Amino acid sequence: MEEDCCATQLIHGDGEFNADGLDRFVKEVKLAECGVSYGVVAIVGPQSSGKSTLQNHLFNTKFREMNANSVRSQTTKGIWIAKCVGIEPCTIAMDLEGTDGGERGQDDTAFEKQSALFALAVSDIVLINIKGYSNYALIINAPQPQLMRQEMFKRSLDEQDKPFLETFFQVMMRFSFPRKTMLMFVIHDNSKTPFQHWHPGLRKFILNVLFSKALEEIWNGVPKPQAYKSTRFSDFFSEEVAVMSSYEEKEKFKEEVAQLRQRFSHSISPGGFAGDRRGVVPASGFSFSAQQIWKVIKENKDLDLHAHKVMVATVRCEEIANQKFNQLINDGGWLALKEAVQIGPVQGFGKRLSSIVGTYFSEYDIEAIYFDEGAKNSKRQLLESKALDFVYPAYTTMLGHVRSKALEDFKVRLEESLNKREGFTSSVRTCTQSSMLEFDEGCADAAVQQANWDSSRVRKKLQRDIDAYASSVCSAKLSKLNGNYEKQLSASLTGPVEALLETGGKDTWASIRKLLNRETEFTISKFSAAVADFELDKETIAELLQHLRDYSRNVVEKIAREEATKILIHMKDRFFTVFNYDSDSMPRVWTEKVDIRSITKDAHSASMKLLAIMAAIRLDEKPDNIEKVLFSTLMDGIVSVSSSQDRRIGASADPLASSTWEEVSLENTLITPVQCKSLWVEFKTETEYSVIEAISVQEVYKRSNNWLPPPWAIMVMAVHGFNQFMLLLK
Repeated sequence: MEEDCCATQLIHGDGEFNADGLDRFVKEVKLAECGVSYGVVAIVGPQSSGKSTLQNHLFNTKFREMNANSVRSQTTKGIWIAKCVGIEPCTIAMDLEGTDGGERGQDDTAFEKQSALFALAVSDIVLINIKGYSNYALIINAPQPQLMRQEMFKRSLDEQDKPFLETFFQVMMRFSFPRKTMLMFVIHDNSKTPFQHWHPGLRKFILNVLFSKALEEIWNGVPKPQAYKSTRFSDFFSEEVAVMSSYEEKEKFKEEVAQLRQRFSHSISPGGFAGDRRGVVPASGFSFSAQQIWKVIKENKDLDLHAHKVMVATVRCEEIANQKFNQLINDGGWLALKEAVQIGPVQGFGKRLSSIVGTYFSEYDIEAIYFDEGAKNSKRQLLESKALDFVYPAYTTMLGHVRSKALEDFKVRLEESLNKREGFTSSVRTCTQSSMLEFDEGCADAAVQQANWDSSRVRKKLQRDIDAYASSVCSAKLSKLNGNYEKQLSASLTGPVEALLETGGKDTWASIRKLLNRETEFTISKFSAAVADFELDKETIAELLQHLRDYSRNVVEKIAREEATKILIHMKDRFFTVFNYDSDSMPRVWTEKVDIRSITKDAHSASMKLLAIMAAIRLDEKPDNIEKVLFSTLMDGIVSVSSSQDRRIGASADPLASSTWEEVSLENTLITPVQCKSLWVEFKTETEYSVIEAISVQEVYKRSNNWLPPPWAIMVMAVHGFNQFMLLLK
């Protein structure tokens, strides 16, 4: 199938740029895929000089040609482009409107300059079509000296093409060249003797001497800005001259065109027509570049091709970056990965995400490879920043899963280790190391190759969580351990202390203190050995041990306070025990020989001692006079509840008319003096009946054992009844 040249009008005759047409052309010829492996050839020259005809034969394009039979008229309006068919790499031909047409009137020069400037800015090769010289032979064969002949050649050139060349050279002063442009002067030979038949030395003289010097003089005669005053023609252009036979000699013309066509193959290779590739705009940016160049030219602004190249690269690279970012957002692999990581940890997360992100970064690099390095790198950095910021939340979510799993595994490992009776601190240390290593491995698996994200903040949080959990477990273990030893203390103290207080012996509180110290120190020694695995600091250990000491003391104090609330019961029990049972624990028989008063006093004394013992807590070995005060006040001073003397004693003389004991602190007071007095009165009231009953029993006993008459009665009976007794005997 014959390849289509896709001829398209790029700029209309009114100067309007056909952006849509250019975009279609770029797509049809697949120009964007060429990178910088493409070339642009423009042809300029006078109107009706055969520009379109030359390009159609040279590049197999289909530009509109002038009918040879018609009157000289304008055929090409504006600027047209087409693909050069059969030439590699991809080459774009550009056909410009003739430079000396009269159709535009006064506007002709303006558009001529604009189109020439556009051709210089866009093209790698500019073909300058020059009308044929039929008087070459006359000039060369003239009898004048060489300088005269050179002047004649220059005048001949001036008459025909100097105005166009001057305009062309003036135009290029308006922009800075990043590279040399190839100018190929195509001369159409209309002489009777074809140029190719001339002597080789003569052809070389014309092309290399007369023509080059004429161009240099035209260049020197063009007004230049200060920056270009000392420049030469060769500083900006490479030149080639091609002499073509007249189109009327079709066979010869086609043969010469075929030879010239071969020189355009691989024109961008080193040494080719367009071998200087500096400043070339990548093919994907050609459309935008051409639009911006024409815009600047139309606005009559100076054109800086290097700045233009940077601008095109910036815009195009930004477009590529945005395209890649949008593709990343909608990427199926990314969406699946994002959804999966919301549910739980994803194995190989970092590798998968790196592959997804790296794909679009690589595609950007490929598509932007030929653009300006600075602009390309700048937009790539923005793409990286934007893309990595976009995927960063998924990365932090993944790190959250890694941290949570490491923390949960720490809890499981610690529990298993403690169940094996391993030391707490060593278990925490080992499990912490394992979990932190697990986290580091998880972070390495989640790491994105293109990012340098710092996971230290999450790692520190994991360490804090582990420390907090270990601390809570430590507190729980210590609390449980402390509770166990408290229970042991409570069990070892409660029974003996209650028994000692109920017994109410002489050395009750001394025995309690001895018991308290013994059990406390024994428990503390066992507790100290148990907490050694926790590797606590000395202050903490001291606090725990002091807590146990305080607890054991509180146990005793609590028992004492509970027993103090039952003191009346204990006093009555003690009274009845002493009163109703003898020293051998045998029940008393209230015979006349039993001294009830003495027994009652002993029972009262025993109950009073019990009251004195229970009146205060004596764990600090501080002496007090509680027992003495109670005995002196209640036993010696007040014997009978109904004594009128008791009622007459004033409050100021009564040592029990107080709420505190002199030697005892308030917190160690169990029963206040006034409470003791009240209890004693109640005690006496409730035990008095037993004493009265005992006395009654004793009286009954006496009467039952006293059935014989009194001695005096026996004597009376003996005296008065002796006679009757004797009578009875008889």
